[in-house]
Amino acid sequence: MNTFGQHLKLTTFGESHGKGIGGVLDGLPSGLSIDETFIASEMYRRQGGRNHYSTQRKEPDKVEILSGIFEGKTTGTPLGFFIHNTSTKSSDYNALKDIFRPGHADFTYFYKYGIRDYRGGGRSSARESSARVAAGAIAKLLLKEFQITLRSGIFSIGNIAAQDIDFDFAIQSEIYALDKQVEERQKEAITKARNTHNSIGGVAIISALNVPIGLGEPLYYKLDSAIGSLMLGLNGVKAVEIGSGIECSKMKGSQHNDAIYKKGFQTNHSGGILGGISNGDEILIKIHFKPTPSIFIPQNSLNTSGEECSCIIKGRHDPCIAIRGSVVCESMLALILADMLLLNSASKLENLKKLYAKS
Repeated sequence: MNTFGQHLKLTTFGESHGKGIGGVLDGLPSGLSIDETFIASEMYRRQGGRNHYSTQRKEPDKVEILSGIFEGKTTGTPLGFFIHNTSTKSSDYNALKDIFRPGHADFTYFYKYGIRDYRGGGRSSARESSARVAAGAIAKLLLKEFQITLRSGIFSIGNIAAQDIDFDFAIQSEIYALDKQVEERQKEAITKARNTHNSIGGVAIISALNVPIGLGEPLYYKLDSAIGSLMLGLNGVKAVEIGSGIECSKMKGSQHNDAIYKKGFQTNHSGGILGGISNGDEILIKIHFKPTPSIFIPQNSLNTSGEECSCIIKGRHDPCIAIRGSVVCESMLALILADMLLLNSASKLENLKKLYAKS
């Protein structure tokens, strides 16, 4: 399906080498001021072609808002937007018309639908994520009204992991590194992968601050389950950790439980979520990205006739998708939290009575 969210719903459309990528964001309250300069700045963070650590496909990614806005504010009706593709090189994929690229969705899309857009993967391309960043920017404008802020950065590249977490440094870093002590080693690992026609995986950390207590809809739309589901719905994501993540399986209950005091929680092993509901602490997530499957090394594969062949890929690809992927995941978390914020508004009778109280 191409729609997610329950109150705030995002539907995206478009292909990597089509006319563009677009979306419809439905469920926004009216009266939200839309800062198009801020939206442009968020799109810039995801943009390729800025340095040799990302794809050299550089798109301006200007977001054209088509509906749902009047005099700079949302009207409460569906907000439609479109992002034109201006830098496609479809000829790079001509030789792959009948060949499945290892690690890509080519094989499964073909057998599911009986047809596939071989030009950069079509709908399965990470190009689609530009719509998520555009919508996420709008969600951030809503969250800003409630002083909720989001941050992200790169924790590890390959086996080179951060020892310190500095989100302020990540903003300045070309690869959004969280630890300046290991940034150069992480850059070298990416450069080495690129220079050897290979790619490398990485881990991003996403954080949300000032999230109110109570966001999340048990039992089947818990905050953590929505995070897991929707983050894994992003191309290249293979694992999601919340709070202490996989480390909790090595702990005892006395170690993992977060003691509660008047000033708050002593620790944050829960990652800000208890029982699928935000507890007011920092929401902390690790997102694990696989290496970019598009590598320039000959690989064994099959063609659409079922014959074994060699797959040789051309084109412009990220040597490490985790870098720009971290921005997309931050946008996804903004959309999830905005959806949960709106859903939570009707969780108590007293809230409804305040809304509909007769003057």
